[in-house]
Amino acid sequence: MVSEPTVADATNRIYESLQADNADIDLHIATLKAALTRAGLKEAVFDPARLVQNNRSGRKLMQAYFRQRGVTVNFSAS
Repeated sequence: MVSEPTVADATNRIYESLQADNADIDLHIATLKAALTRAGLKEAVFDPARLVQNNRSGRKLMQAYFRQRGVTVNFSAS
């Protein structure tokens, strides 16, 4: 039996994808969405320090892109 990825696993894969110029980002967002649903969570929390574009426009772009795919994004306080 293959275990489903946790929210933390899915979030780490998204960080890796962002570092790799968004490789397979849509797949990772779908995985994160499923993990959030299983965990009963409504939003994903990302550490802005780990983002490639850690500025206001980069964060807003990320939030908008994820929102279009059904995932609400917030950022932890640095």
